[in-house]
Amino acid sequence: MKHAQLFCLMLLALCLLGASHGEEAEVVTEQDLSGKHVAILVGEGFHDGETYIPMGYVANLGAEVTVIGLKPGVHKAYNSDITAKVHASVNDVSVDDFDALIIPGGHSPNWLRQHEEIVNFTRDFFNTGKPVAAICHGPQVLITAGVLEGRKATCFPAVDEEIKGAGAEYQDVPVLQDGNLITSRIPDDIPVFVKTIAKALQ
Repeated sequence: MKHAQLFCLMLLALCLLGASHGEEAEVVTEQDLSGKHVAILVGEGFHDGETYIPMGYVANLGAEVTVIGLKPGVHKAYNSDITAKVHASVNDVSVDDFDALIIPGGHSPNWLRQHEEIVNFTRDFFNTGKPVAAICHGPQVLITAGVLEGRKATCFPAVDEEIKGAGAEYQDVPVLQDGNLITSRIPDDIPVFVKTIAKALQ
């Protein structure tokens, strides 16, 4: 990825996350995710902000981040020229390696859920009870994994019928946490999405 593009995304993250004031901001700055290992599931056509802002946020709090996917390689965002490098295949890692799984949106989730090994890894990770966070179209991977029945979730509006069809209760809210499941709708929800992830990791 070009340095200028990454710099612009980091500036965006600072603007979005700098919206907190007072007591809430103090709580966020005190969080320490040192020793935590977070996996971010990425495929072709990912959303740049929904990928890099959560990645940068948890890394800034001390977490180690690994980008995982179908196989190592480089994928392009659907909404910009930004790329992301997949460090490891889901076939070469274990759910035990990570403390949380983040699934960004964009076109990537629909591409990822067509691959059995991705779906199996996601299902196995979800069933550990560790935090799984999905934003925008991200829940599509969880829908295919068959883990949303009886859960409460939100998503990009166009995915709401899929959520309901999977047996989940859809709610149109910025962030929704139901046990180990964290979901958000759109890029505007990223600030509260990442804060909820950080809190769940503690």
